[in-house]
Amino acid sequence: MEKIKNVFCIEGLGSDSNCYLIDDILVDTGTGLNKDYLPQKIQEAGLKTDDITMIVNTHAHYDHVGGNYIFPNAKVAIHEKDAPIIRAESDPMSVGFFFGKSIQRHDVDIKLKENDKIANFEVIHTPGHSHGGISLWDGEILISGDTIFANGGFGRLDIGGDSEEMANSLEKLSKLDVKYLLPGHGPWTNNGKRHVELAKQMFQGY
Repeated sequence: MEKIKNVFCIEGLGSDSNCYLIDDILVDTGTGLNKDYLPQKIQEAGLKTDDITMIVNTHAHYDHVGGNYIFPNAKVAIHEKDAPIIRAESDPMSVGFFFGKSIQRHDVDIKLKENDKIANFEVIHTPGHSHGGISLWDGEILISGDTIFANGGFGRLDIGGDSEEMANSLEKLSKLDVKYLLPGHGPWTNNGKRHVELAKQMFQGY
């Protein structure tokens, strides 16, 4: 398991999102279908499941929030625009139907907004893939959720997305001097600014 500065990078297993551990804060939790995998990785980082104090969900899709139930002692933080999706008993915008499952944990403790702080990271509202999508930025590392992926990828728009919002988010992120890109799926990479700029170019031709 790779560590970049103070962030342990946990590769998603199967359909799970990547997860990122910042001290005792966990960014995204995957589907929760591989319920032993994430606790094992957290243990490799020197912590136990009960040590996690907060979950930050980059957005409310099932492959990022389904595992929230694994950490019952952790507070859940998500952008205010995606919070209703988690709180609903069954909201199609969670896309749980892709997996034949539904979210098991519905509580939200903290509704995030632009410029909020998570450890040493700043919350950036980056809608497009979902209306409440966020990225986290510490001046070098960008945890981008499903907004941007390595090699010019960007989040799909057909599950509650919006092309104008995505264009604005990509423009916003392209102004950052990103050293490390830590996306919601696929490889994390250095020279992150090049990958962000490539995503912006690819989207313009979409």
